[in-house]
Amino acid sequence: MQPAIEVGELRKWYGDIHAVDGVSFSVQPGEFFGILGPNGAGKTTTLEMVEGLREPDSGTVRLFGESPWPRNPKLLPRIGVQLQASAFFERLTAREQLRLFASLYGVPTKQADEWLALVGLEDMAGVRNEKLSGGQQQRLSIACALAHNPDLVFLDEPTSGLDPQARRNLWELLRGINEQGRTVVLTTHYLDEAESLCDRVAIMDHGRILQEGPPAALVRGLDSPTRISVESGLLPLAEAATLAGDVEVDDDGVSLTFATRTPAPVLAALAERDALRGLSVRGATLEDVFLSLTGREYRA
Repeated sequence: MQPAIEVGELRKWYGDIHAVDGVSFSVQPGEFFGILGPNGAGKTTTLEMVEGLREPDSGTVRLFGESPWPRNPKLLPRIGVQLQASAFFERLTAREQLRLFASLYGVPTKQADEWLALVGLEDMAGVRNEKLSGGQQQRLSIACALAHNPDLVFLDEPTSGLDPQARRNLWELLRGINEQGRTVVLTTHYLDEAESLCDRVAIMDHGRILQEGPPAALVRGLDSPTRISVESGLLPLAEAATLAGDVEVDDDGVSLTFATRTPAPVLAALAERDALRGLSVRGATLEDVFLSLTGREYRA
């Protein structure tokens, strides 16, 4: 089966800055693919070149076997793009915005209006864009990207700035889009989002892909301890440190936390001492993989 996306040795320079430095990956039809990375990693620049919005300095991009640059009219009906920041026309309602976008592709108004219901905005159809909440505007932006029923959808940080409830609601929408058979490419700063939604992810930093694969496989490949936490004060720190040989113990005054690669003896010892109040057990997550690859320092 021909890949929906094929990227080979993609590069983009801005003076001495290598924004994208030899990126290669492929995405299969129907796959949910995530591109992750800290600020300035090159995620958005990579996505813009793949979408055909920016010219690469070198390398190749193929969408369904076609090059998106220079602007390829044959590809436009097959791809939908939701940009990091969307600008709508002033004083138009949600329905009018969507119909306007759909008209650019010759989509009938009835078909366009169906997308309002599919993204949960049917009750807000007559409301002007500026009166929609952040989550509702994101849903409208996604509806505009999907109005012409594309096979491939690009979403650049679609849940950025949304509250937890709006994010979770949008996740369900994105899962539904993918389950309809569409290929979805997502960039996001939220590691739990990528872990929940994506079949595969590529972790980028300094313009390069550092690691790629299914989130669960990347997590399994990380040699990271299990963290067991109970309420602080249940055991003296000195006694806690003797519960098992392979254990590091930390007490921050709220939780007593054990880091170990052999959790069973620690759990058994805590149970024997009736010290399980507030118990939580956490293995490695995609966030641990991300931080191990990109570092923990903050980047503005």
